[in-house]
Amino acid sequence: MIENKNRKFFIETYGCQMNFSDSEIVASILSNEGFEASDDLLTADIVLLNTCSIREHAEDRVRKRLHYFRSLKKKNPGLTIGLLGCMAERTKTALMEVEQLLDLIAGPDSYRHLPELLGKVDSGQKAIDIILSADETYADINPIRLDSNGVSAFISIMRGCENFCSYCVVPYARGQERSRDPKSVIREAKDIFLQGFREVTLLGQNVNSYCWNEGAETMNFPGLLEQIAGLDSQLRVRFATSHPKDLGSELIKTIASYPNICKAIHLPVQSGSNAVLDKMNRKYSREEYLEKIRAIRSLIPGCTISTDIITGFCDETESDHKQTLELMQEAGFDSAFTFKYSERPQTLAADHYKDNVPAGVKERRLREIIELQHELSSASNHRDLGEIFEVLIEGESKRSDKQYFGRNSQNKVVVFLKTAQKPGEYVNVQVKRVTSATLIGEAV
Repeated sequence: MIENKNRKFFIETYGCQMNFSDSEIVASILSNEGFEASDDLLTADIVLLNTCSIREHAEDRVRKRLHYFRSLKKKNPGLTIGLLGCMAERTKTALMEVEQLLDLIAGPDSYRHLPELLGKVDSGQKAIDIILSADETYADINPIRLDSNGVSAFISIMRGCENFCSYCVVPYARGQERSRDPKSVIREAKDIFLQGFREVTLLGQNVNSYCWNEGAETMNFPGLLEQIAGLDSQLRVRFATSHPKDLGSELIKTIASYPNICKAIHLPVQSGSNAVLDKMNRKYSREEYLEKIRAIRSLIPGCTISTDIITGFCDETESDHKQTLELMQEAGFDSAFTFKYSERPQTLAADHYKDNVPAGVKERRLREIIELQHELSSASNHRDLGEIFEVLIEGESKRSDKQYFGRNSQNKVVVFLKTAQKPGEYVNVQVKRVTSATLIGEAV
């Protein structure tokens, strides 16, 4: 058996914020067993890819990286290559047995077993653990903050998903919903604040579905959000990602009531057509979604709303596409993540619907959505001209060491000349110029 001491591991993460949070959990588990985290791939003894299966493009990128890592192994036969996360179950046979790109595979609920799995690899065996859990939340793990700016941190408050959107592989890759004990979440938020972090983002596949029960004690997401916001007024609180079906008036009123709960909500709509939403199994209608948008705009003035949009889903017509554009206009999204539909194996859509919108049509519709969102984002930023925002400084601007950058409560990037304040501190900035993606201002 190889001693763990001085063995270095490198983690490369793909996909959503949840995956970055998981990588921090993995780093903590391995470090507690004597392994050493490395930020240099070429000096690592163990290379782990934490993966996402939501988009085909993400899987393609992972495969390319695995082939590159395999080439490194020819030069360093002792290198261990492992795959973590959502791709584990679906691609285990192809990647480990057929293409022989891997030594180790661990699913999202198997990270505690990584030291044992690495021991099997050291003994000359292939190691696989992809069993999903009904109760694993890693609540007792104190994550190592990888690539941290020392200002913002993630806290995973729940795992899994039970919405079964017809296009999505997450429920099959991450299992059923389960929420962390709120005491453990609050304790982690306190620790983060004491370490000097000034912003936390609460994470879950559908974070506002959070629901914890033990005996007579219960806690829903608005209640947890209120508890964390009440820890200290200097601690900003964000969350991602919300499902529209679980965003109600209690949550909106909670956000409105606390200045340090950020006024930015990510609310994926996916389509503006009821026919497509029904086929996607999204569990809300166009009208219900827009009513939630109106409630947010009414109760939280100045709140930004971002979204996800999938174009070209099965049987989507030109009329459906037009309804999506019209909904974008009515909602006035401040930003959006937009995608062409790509069929994911082992989903309801792959099994029951035809991916029958031609590639050229998908590309044209996506282009129209992107162009419209560019206009909406630009208009949103232009409305901020002259406004003064409290900005949490995150660090130096990439374009100039004479400038700082940070974010306001609305999650917009703000760039300004350096002040006496330091990263992790707040400064008021008046917006003087804007681009479609950035606010440019002066400290006041």
